[in-house]
Amino acid sequence: MACSRSVSYIWRYIVRVRDLLNPKSSSSLHHQKLGPYVENLAKLAVTSFVNINGLMDEGNKARTVAATNMNETSSRSHAVFTIILTQRKKDSLTGLVAEKFSKISLVDLAGSERAKDTEAEGKRLQEGININKSLKTLLIVIHALASAKKKGDFVPYRDSVLTWLLKENLGGNFRTAMIAAISPAQINNEETLSTVR
Repeated sequence: MACSRSVSYIWRYIVRVRDLLNPKSSSSLHHQKLGPYVENLAKLAVTSFVNINGLMDEGNKARTVAATNMNETSSRSHAVFTIILTQRKKDSLTGLVAEKFSKISLVDLAGSERAKDTEAEGKRLQEGININKSLKTLLIVIHALASAKKKGDFVPYRDSVLTWLLKENLGGNFRTAMIAAISPAQINNEETLSTVR
């Protein structure tokens, strides 16, 4: 039995999707039988945590951040860092090789923003609107999954690029865990309550 590991890192900014490990690529969102994917997505082999951490740092440098009144280095996009584990096993009788894939997706969601608090204008305001829209769609998708009576019930994954990219993570053969950043500060009360709900 042989195992290999690789990573990919994508960035969803406004309505674009970009490969953070190959920023020069002109990746586009597609759908084939296997579900949503990014065309020509770099999948780089890794052998250790040091490799993984280095590639994550490299990808983070290509992300868009900007100052707002609420945060000096506000993330202006969502990002998905995926670790792909591939296991190959050769059948001793037939000689055929079977592959099994597992994925661990680490999703960094940009925080919701209130325009009156950030005092954003122009491009920053548009970024905030798009961040909030995709987070709202994510909430709708999670509620639809939680209230689905049977497997075939409609879930609006296609209403947002973010939820379309996360389709297999949210509704596939996956386990999902969420970690939320909350604040005890009174000024962040509404955002904290919204997050924990």
